[in-house]
Amino acid sequence: MQSLLQVAAMDVQDVKVVVVFVEERPTPDQYRDLEQRVKQARLEGNVVAVWPDEFGRTRFLAPPEQHPFFQVVSYDQLRAQISGTLA
Repeated sequence: MQSLLQVAAMDVQDVKVVVVFVEERPTPDQYRDLEQRVKQARLEGNVVAVWPDEFGRTRFLAPPEQHPFFQVVSYDQLRAQISGTLA
């Protein structure tokens, strides 16, 4: 998972969130790596990994307090918020 990843820095219910677009569900080690890469990029917020399932639905790995938001937002809506990349 060391490739260039697209990210969206956003506020979800007054909480800073960094959405990282991945191809599939990250393993725990890959998620920790994402958190470290976000920190090294000096981005602030809870790290949320998102990916589409085979039906285009949004799948995510996020802190529990962000679950209600990510359960209803579409993958396309999130992609429209892309604001940069993560090396």
